[in-house]
Amino acid sequence: MFTNSLLFTGENTALTHSKIKLYEAIKESVPIIDAAIGKTVRLTGGFKVSCNDPCAERELNRFLKTVPVGAGCVGIDQFVSSYLESLLTYGTAVGEIVTDRHGRVYGLYNAYIDDIELKENGSPMKALVYSKGIGETSPVKRPELVFVSALNPQKGSVYGTSILNGLPFVADILLKIYNTVGVNWERAGNVRYAITYKPTPENERNASRDIKVIAEEWGKAMSKGSGVSDFIAAGDVNISVIGADGAVLDSEVPARQMLEQIVAKMSIPPFLLGLSWSTTERMSTQQVDILTSELEYYRKILNPVIEKICGTYLLRNGYAPQVDIKWDNINLQDDVQLANARYTNAQAALAEQQLKGGENYADDN
Repeated sequence: MFTNSLLFTGENTALTHSKIKLYEAIKESVPIIDAAIGKTVRLTGGFKVSCNDPCAERELNRFLKTVPVGAGCVGIDQFVSSYLESLLTYGTAVGEIVTDRHGRVYGLYNAYIDDIELKENGSPMKALVYSKGIGETSPVKRPELVFVSALNPQKGSVYGTSILNGLPFVADILLKIYNTVGVNWERAGNVRYAITYKPTPENERNASRDIKVIAEEWGKAMSKGSGVSDFIAAGDVNISVIGADGAVLDSEVPARQMLEQIVAKMSIPPFLLGLSWSTTERMSTQQVDILTSELEYYRKILNPVIEKICGTYLLRNGYAPQVDIKWDNINLQDDVQLANARYTNAQAALAEQQLKGGENYADDN
């Protein structure tokens, strides 16, 4: 059907096993990245669906609240959260509508991205989902029940782009800084002493015995169970702290520079991640607005998935598949701002009416 020579293959930008494990390792090693993804998922919020038929709407809402989505999890909210987390982490998410033997919708399944493979089938408008087996891949049996979402897909690729793309280098530097801080504290925090004994000419013959006595007495004085005790030695004994003169590099500036890169990539305001950086109220408001636009973008990606789930359920139960999705307000600050705006507009309208009334009264006189 399509004969254009520029049709993509998707092979050069495939989501390989090594990339998947790399993204998972970044989340596990850098807690602030994992926290940013979790907060983004939760801040995306919930939604409500409505239908033209009240009976269909009641039955659909009951299904969305009780649908199994995994071991111990029920409800469309749990599924959407897991689906969005996979989308953000790997750039691609794959889900499936599970049916029973009678063809009725039984549950929802969020596939692990490493268990599937996406391929194009001669059409740049559709990607086929293959299930990975032992040494081979096979197409899914019910492709009409499978849905795929891609986040910012690159040109010529069937896979999306993870929001962690570009962060491995930054995360590696950040982990090196933290590891160095830990090693330095282990070395300098746990104080080590250097004891130098210079015997006098009269005691040179007994120097080895004196060194042994000094070592035993020093060990007793520094043992944990001995409490506070004094160390007494004869002769020229010098005690110094190992590394006391070495300057430890300041890690605050380079660590913050790496964290700034992570925050910029994740589009999360720093104060939501517990970073007490100096900021103004105006700047915080702008950061929240940017986050709001990001969340709205993720909602637009999720809308087709939710519509397909709801439409499939309604169609298989004898109803029209059309639904309307209404998302909750992202946060309470939106309601407060809208209320303040309405209040300000009402005050302005009242002032205009009073001003017009005064002008009319002056004209009559």
